[in-house]
Amino acid sequence: MIEVKLLTHTAADPMELASHAARVCYQSEMPEWGKVIDVKGRLFDVGHHTTLQHWFATFSVSGIAVGDVTFGLHLCHPFYDSDQRSGRFCAEMFLEPDFGKMEEYGAFFWPQVEDGVRREIMDYVRKGFSVYQQNIFRAGEIAQRFLKEERPFAPEKYFEENGPKISQEQMRMFIPVIFPTALVFTVDLSALAAMYRSAWSPATRFVTQGMADLICKKYPSVGFMFDPSTRRQTDWGVDFGNDFAAPGLRFEPGLELLSLEGRDFHIPSPEITHPVDQLYFLPEMMENTAGSIRTEIEISLATMGQDQRHRTISRGRPAFTGDFYLPPIVKELGLGNPALELMKLWINFYRRVPSSLFSLLAPYGAMVRYRKTGNFNAVSHEQGKRTCRCAQEEIYHLAVKLRREIFEEHGESPLLASFEPPCFKTGVCGEGKRYCGRDIRTREKGDYFSIRKV
Repeated sequence: MIEVKLLTHTAADPMELASHAARVCYQSEMPEWGKVIDVKGRLFDVGHHTTLQHWFATFSVSGIAVGDVTFGLHLCHPFYDSDQRSGRFCAEMFLEPDFGKMEEYGAFFWPQVEDGVRREIMDYVRKGFSVYQQNIFRAGEIAQRFLKEERPFAPEKYFEENGPKISQEQMRMFIPVIFPTALVFTVDLSALAAMYRSAWSPATRFVTQGMADLICKKYPSVGFMFDPSTRRQTDWGVDFGNDFAAPGLRFEPGLELLSLEGRDFHIPSPEITHPVDQLYFLPEMMENTAGSIRTEIEISLATMGQDQRHRTISRGRPAFTGDFYLPPIVKELGLGNPALELMKLWINFYRRVPSSLFSLLAPYGAMVRYRKTGNFNAVSHEQGKRTCRCAQEEIYHLAVKLRREIFEEHGESPLLASFEPPCFKTGVCGEGKRYCGRDIRTREKGDYFSIRKV
């Protein structure tokens, strides 16, 4: 079951800190520390919540489903910091899954589901893991072969270490996102109060209740912020788009450039963006926040989780497309039919289980579509990370598609000079010891943003 722990928090009492911040606003001289005003009446109830954002807490959350992070804790609001267990690095978690925990998760949060349907669900979950486990070692061999073809300057140790990681990253497409994960989550007081009220699934209500309880136990005076009567009572889950007909296979992500507003783009020098990104902090870069790029994308759930890491990008509500993303290694293994069979089993639960549960039963490879908007600085930061070969394959190709869309519609836009990894600009890898082994010389004479398999 989900376990929520309070790791650390602002040392001050939240009521004293909010009161002090408010009194700075109200007085002509700096106030003395310690005097507490009526925080509920003068600040909370009237919406003066910036005073509450000076106090934060950091939690560890373990045992939560991947889908309850992607479609829950990380979905809407950008007011958090989060580090989640990696699907690339934690190999043992897919090889030795605890089916009992997943079954317990479903029974705890959706007790209304009938026993017969619950057995069907677990058969479906085991099916996905079976495809993964039967093919993961062959996938590792293919990954190493692809790595040697694409990254000629990587040492043999690189292939041995990264082949299994990348094969796992691509083979996980068959695993349902009810699979448990863990994360460290930092949030300020006003954001947690909003999350507590708006939580739209059983697990997000459980987690935010646990966070609120831990804070209220230590500081009972904040209890008024977490009134159970203010909580949302209805659940929400991801639905299918209007164009859904039947499950299909996709071999690349989809992207449509909807609009590019503003042409005055200031090109940052490499030292501005790496290793410390200063785009949002320098006055010379301020004008970049006035322009924006709008896109509509179609990606797998696995990549949606990666996409949420850039919180300065605004995202619309996702919808399932009904398609399954087949990465290059999985395609090489000829696993298209097992993918379609798994999708049909999943779609069979549609309308038979609560929507919040149906969302969590989706495999990592199920594709979603949504719109994105970001100002030039935000997108520049995002693309600089994603055109790096250390980014996962699908999200790299999404970035390359955006480059090509901008070039086709706007020509040699100055924006393209910013949508580049550090190695393209400087000829030196920005990842240090994690250098991918690609031929950096092709930045001078070839297609640096080529199609890659791994």
